[in-house]
Amino acid sequence: MQKLDGSDQLNKLEEVGAWLRSRLPDLLVESQVPGAAVAVQAGDEWVESAAGVLSTATGVDATVDSLFQIGSITKVMTATLVMQLADEGRLDLDAPVRAVLPEFRIADEEAAQGITTRHLLSHVAGFEGDIFTDTGKGDDCLEKYLGVLRDVPQLFEPGAMFSYNNAGYCVLGRIVEVLREEPFDVCARRHLFTPLGMSHTASDPYEAIVHRTAVGHIETVPGAPLEPTPVWALARSNAPAGSMLAMRARDLLAFARMHLAGGRGPDGVTVLRPETVQAMRRPQVTLPDIDQGAAWGLGWELFDLSGGTAIGHDGNTIGQSAFLRLVPERDVAVAIVTNGGLSRRVYTEIAGRVLGELAGVGLPASPVPDMDAPVAETSRYVGTYTSSTAETTVSRDTAGRLWLERTPRGAIAELDEAPYRTELVGRRGDTLIPVEPERGVHAPLAFLGDDGQGHALYLHTGRAERRAQR
Repeated sequence: MQKLDGSDQLNKLEEVGAWLRSRLPDLLVESQVPGAAVAVQAGDEWVESAAGVLSTATGVDATVDSLFQIGSITKVMTATLVMQLADEGRLDLDAPVRAVLPEFRIADEEAAQGITTRHLLSHVAGFEGDIFTDTGKGDDCLEKYLGVLRDVPQLFEPGAMFSYNNAGYCVLGRIVEVLREEPFDVCARRHLFTPLGMSHTASDPYEAIVHRTAVGHIETVPGAPLEPTPVWALARSNAPAGSMLAMRARDLLAFARMHLAGGRGPDGVTVLRPETVQAMRRPQVTLPDIDQGAAWGLGWELFDLSGGTAIGHDGNTIGQSAFLRLVPERDVAVAIVTNGGLSRRVYTEIAGRVLGELAGVGLPASPVPDMDAPVAETSRYVGTYTSSTAETTVSRDTAGRLWLERTPRGAIAELDEAPYRTELVGRRGDTLIPVEPERGVHAPLAFLGDDGQGHALYLHTGRAERRAQR
């Protein structure tokens, strides 16, 4: 598609701003989202809008200066802090993690010896990644968290495949702490937030309380009204992975703008070298066929869209969801932050219009199940797959139909996450799709590998859940 010139893009941006202010309130009601804020940037100009409430319990209005948790978008900031250390010659991405953290241990000693910082950045380290153990609120929480990983199982050989890994980013946060000799939160503020003028950010509830701050909302029983979450954030020990960082949408754009500007901050200061910015966007691993990105870089998820390439990340915490997309070739970015409900619908409509109007790229259509699509080799998929956060059973009924039942475990179960049951139908090859949506989305899942007896070894939803041994 044709690239807009400066004046055309500015005119389009103004039109997008007017549309946002008009459309956002109704879109939130239609999507059962209590509150949201959106910020859009094209070149050096930006527009923003907010609507709804920060909490259904208080009725406080959401404003453009309100803080929402950005969840796992934090990981791109953690990756940026890591890449700054590489720029300074203080960190070799391809050296073993133990070169900096000799105490790093997981259950598989051989894997622990070989895992590198690059493996962690691109989610290919291969160990169980959803470890949400609370190791306290002190500045030593990440140091203690490393001890929790000693018994974590290895799912596959390092570098063999992609599996989203929260724990790996906590290890990266500890690398930053050790090399900077300061707590992770201090490093983030000193080396990112302050240089980028990100004035409305909160690394913990103590900072959040001085701002207008959103509370997450969850559905404790399927079909029940949304309720404010019983706790505001996950544990501080998971902060580098995205457990509690909150900010306004415009501050999230300030971070994105630095990556669009070749690593320069608003006053021209170098935050990252231009070649490092480019390196973070280069594919490190291809993703399974599950309707997410095409590949993962060093922190960024990479999307092949009609009309161009985008980079970005999503974030989900307790009842809050955030979305960040950048189109570097068009100098465009959009940040969307929400506090519950069918947030993906909000993202799809807003990002679809913004990226189409300003960047000339189109989002793919959301996947929907075809009830007539056959499922070949159903016996390959039947079984139980486990992780630290869920037990998922795939069964076959007497009519030959496949059913998936997922029961939350551990920290996720403690947050009253609802069980999920759905029929599965065919999509492409070993990728199936659920008939019943979850949070409004039919998210495909892939069955990968072989257990030596003709059964899939992994159920992959972005994370690889390994077949349980019976």
